[in-house]
Amino acid sequence: PTPIDISVSGANFADNRLVAEKIEAELRKVSSLRDIQFGQSLDYPTVQVNVDREKAGMVGLTPMDVSKALVTATSSSRFTMPNYWADPKSGISYQVQVEIPRAVVRSSDTMSLINSAADLESIPLKEGEHGKILLRDVAEVKSGTMPGQFDRYNMKRQVTITANSSGTDLGRISTEVQAAIKRVGEIPKGVNIDVRGQIPPLEEMQQGLTAGLIFSIVAVLLLLMANYQSIKLAVITLSTIPAVLTGVMLMLYLTNTTINIQSFIGAIMAIGVSMANSILLVTYAEKLRLQGESSQDASVKGAAYRLRAILMTSIAMIAGMLPLALGLGEAGQQNAPLGCAVIGGLLASTITTLFIVPSWFNILMQGASTKSSSLVAE
Repeated sequence: PTPIDISVSGANFADNRLVAEKIEAELRKVSSLRDIQFGQSLDYPTVQVNVDREKAGMVGLTPMDVSKALVTATSSSRFTMPNYWADPKSGISYQVQVEIPRAVVRSSDTMSLINSAADLESIPLKEGEHGKILLRDVAEVKSGTMPGQFDRYNMKRQVTITANSSGTDLGRISTEVQAAIKRVGEIPKGVNIDVRGQIPPLEEMQQGLTAGLIFSIVAVLLLLMANYQSIKLAVITLSTIPAVLTGVMLMLYLTNTTINIQSFIGAIMAIGVSMANSILLVTYAEKLRLQGESSQDASVKGAAYRLRAILMTSIAMIAGMLPLALGLGEAGQQNAPLGCAVIGGLLASTITTLFIVPSWFNILMQGASTKSSSLVAE
């Protein structure tokens, strides 16, 4: 689909066109848009024939007679009076039609019969008492414009505006397009503005990924609460998530990378690895605390004893994502955001897991009971 496709629909085509022209003028102020144009030809050249009913009635003509004469002159009689002749020998029917030749010879020059509005005015309509009655005697012929085609959406006429993007990501363009539509101001009643193209799928994707990330965090929180039987320990374990998101955003900013599907998936992967490291530390620290260690000593020893496992996991993941982040190989730039997101998230989460999580453990678990909250006695 076209990157930008804006549809203005409603019952009144004039209102649709007015609003579409205002939107088109605002879109031209957006520097990242190119090839802005209407999807329909709004000013298609026409020749308007306005019949004077009074004059036509005085000579015994009706607007239908005038239109038939025009169609016959510009096309043929097949569109106004179908006529067939059957060959008596073969029985095959042939369509017979009257058509004015496309060229006539005047003196030694060959010229089109209808080459201008003046030639159209000379079309004979009928033979009168005082000579031929021409089109100009009963009608006014003038040039004009009209829409070249009418497109409909849900049975409503619509005007569409299309554009291409250049130099920036689709998410930023979507924000600028929405701002341009708001600058149009109040629109006539009954007119609807719909943004289509690639923007709606992008918004649906972002909403789906965001909802999935939130749901996964909530699910992990509930699982940790059930595992530790403690809200505090579950919150301490999840405290690495803000650090991961901060590291991802900082790495994307430093590498001039946008937030897209790849970077979003990379953020989810980084959150998963950081949660594993945090669970490793918190579980061991809580085990030491339940064995009689103070919360401070348990947090320090937990970070020290699990240092090697956490660093091995993080370094191995970062090393594996480094070629991906560098964009090496064919189509490497397409997957580079994923590697950048994972590396940034793991760098931030590793520091947080080794220094911030122990501090949170010491603060929140200081003076906490060592008695199990399970209903089943251990």
